[in-house]
Amino acid sequence: MGAKAREIDGYKLWYSGGTKARNGVGNLVDKELTDRVVEVRHKSDRIMSIKLVEGEEALNVICVYEPQVGLADDIKRVLRKQLEEAMRSVPQNEKLCLGGDFNCHIGEKAYGGTHGNFGFGERNSGRVAILDFAVTFNLTIVSSFF
Repeated sequence: MGAKAREIDGYKLWYSGGTKARNGVGNLVDKELTDRVVEVRHKSDRIMSIKLVEGEEALNVICVYEPQVGLADDIKRVLRKQLEEAMRSVPQNEKLCLGGDFNCHIGEKAYGGTHGNFGFGERNSGRVAILDFAVTFNLTIVSSFF
């Protein structure tokens, strides 16, 4: 796994990825905010987080790249466990933002108070898992492009 950082056109990119140009996640931060980044954690080639601090407030941004449909369930379970660990490691008094590519289609039907009727089409198989995950962590899905 490679974990690196670099400057790009006034932004700083922290990224983590596999050695075969597969997978990979990153957080791109405006140069005006880079001095507020106090921690970067590379959990795997599919999960990483950064912590920004402003005064008394801390914001943890976790970025995830979930396996696509068709990949073995054991790989998905390992990733989900790693993601849960990353989320549980954030102190409750700090803010958390979770984003990334969840490689799923959650559809247009509401689900457990975590997703309204703002998606489109039918929910694909196995995507109930991401919705259950959102319910467990009391998350709100703000985009239907998961």
